[in-house]
Amino acid sequence: MTTLGSVRQVTDSDWLACPSCRSLVYRRRFADELSVCPDCGHHGRLPAPDRLSMLLDEGSSRLLEWEPTEFDPLGFVDSRPYPERLREARRDTGLAEAVLCARGTLGGQPVMTAVMDFRFLGGSLGSAAGELITRAAETALAERVPLLLVTASGGARMQEGLFSLMQMAKTSQALAELDEAGILTVTLITDPTYAGVAASFATLTDVMIAEPGARMGFAGRRVIEQTIGQILPADFQTAEFLLSHGLIDVIQPRRQQRAALGRLLSLQQPRPSRLPVTADAVIDDPARLRSQETWATVRLARELGRPTTLDYAGYLLDGFMELHGDRMSADCPAIVGGIGWLEGLPVMLIGHQKGHATHEVIARNFGRATPEGHRKVARLMRTAAKLNLPIVTLIDTQGAEPGLTAEEHGQAIAIAENLRLMSGLPVPIVSIVTGEGGSGGALALGVADRVLACENAVYSIISPEGCAAILWRDAAEAPRAAAALRIDARELLRLGLVDGVVPEPDGGAHTDPARAAGYLRAAVTSTLAELLPLDGERLVRARRARFRRHGAQACS
Repeated sequence: MTTLGSVRQVTDSDWLACPSCRSLVYRRRFADELSVCPDCGHHGRLPAPDRLSMLLDEGSSRLLEWEPTEFDPLGFVDSRPYPERLREARRDTGLAEAVLCARGTLGGQPVMTAVMDFRFLGGSLGSAAGELITRAAETALAERVPLLLVTASGGARMQEGLFSLMQMAKTSQALAELDEAGILTVTLITDPTYAGVAASFATLTDVMIAEPGARMGFAGRRVIEQTIGQILPADFQTAEFLLSHGLIDVIQPRRQQRAALGRLLSLQQPRPSRLPVTADAVIDDPARLRSQETWATVRLARELGRPTTLDYAGYLLDGFMELHGDRMSADCPAIVGGIGWLEGLPVMLIGHQKGHATHEVIARNFGRATPEGHRKVARLMRTAAKLNLPIVTLIDTQGAEPGLTAEEHGQAIAIAENLRLMSGLPVPIVSIVTGEGGSGGALALGVADRVLACENAVYSIISPEGCAAILWRDAAEAPRAAAALRIDARELLRLGLVDGVVPEPDGGAHTDPARAAGYLRAAVTSTLAELLPLDGERLVRARRARFRRHGAQACS
């Protein structure tokens, strides 16, 4: 029973062979594990009805009603007539089409679902499938509930020719209308998701979750290798490949998907009407701040033990879900961001990530964001604006990544785009310099309604060493340059370059990270409490006026 030669025999009984590792698995256990191999973790394909049962709350599912027809606009025949293939697929799967749509609740949250089934003609996107996905989106729009798409497809259905291709445009248009209405959309990518589906509605959602090992792409491996003769990496187009190249947000094993999706769906539920306000959470009088040598502040700002963005996320937010990638080419490790709940209020937290130990600092590129990192920031901010989420940014970088690759990928353009984007976002934005705020790399996250600085943070046009090397022609003059640039929080507040200062524990945030996070939490909630009652137009107008006044006195 354990030999490969007996696989066919045991597959027909109470056992099956994992298609990935070939180990034998008891069928009942495989079902209990949601069709995931207990030995290697391979995620087997799930029929659409089973997927709905797995995701939706018991008894909540209500199928979207429609009447199937035999749509055959081309009279297509290969080895068999197309209508005959349709009838066979319906008989074999018990489904009327490659998509099953249902209303329901997930974790108590209302949702509209469209689940694809690869068993039905390879999950191909024909006219009926495209129509059903479009109707699901239109229902979500009419009922103002989130739309969850579960994809499994080889692409557009060839037997319907251009009618099938047009479904890509139709479904994409339906997703655009949900964007305009501020309705949350989520894709759960399962294996495989290719061609016309990947190049339309599947990749247009706010959040893209993939199952481990799920493959997604425009052209398949075999087509690429045969067309251009290129040898592709072993993990090509897998979820892990997609994550490393910034194309999806997160990989989620099947057992964890309900919880993750439930958190996301709750984004569109009623929110707290007010946040707690802490007296003196933000210091707005420079006289109340300790006076110390600027260079001493620089050293404290660079202390590796200071809390990072991910540290603060753990202290400040409940249910933080990190979202990855710029949806174009990469996931910059120097930028982290995601959604979490602050006193019950969902917020988008984005910040630089340096790390603590040397190996982590190197892996995070010393907190220097690449152009892809700045584009990830922009993507997350657009998502926040669509879903009406306040944005909190934590700034801690010596500056943006320099160098050949950064220049080739448009570093200056990426930063400029962020400055323009942030100036017009109709949601509250609070930016806090938690360590170093260096040049354009810092400002790319700093065009906010309120700009705060931690007590031992610094914010500068250039590093003191860089300034000293250029103007004094001696990097050893860095302490002198730091003082001349007036980059410490006390001077920044006096000059009106920041709106307030967040206290730190004696000796710096690194001496008591939990206490430092408590100060930051109080500052953020108190500041957001002030901003949340303001409508988007007023926020944008005041934000632009805030930055408009800097340096205005230079011209009479």
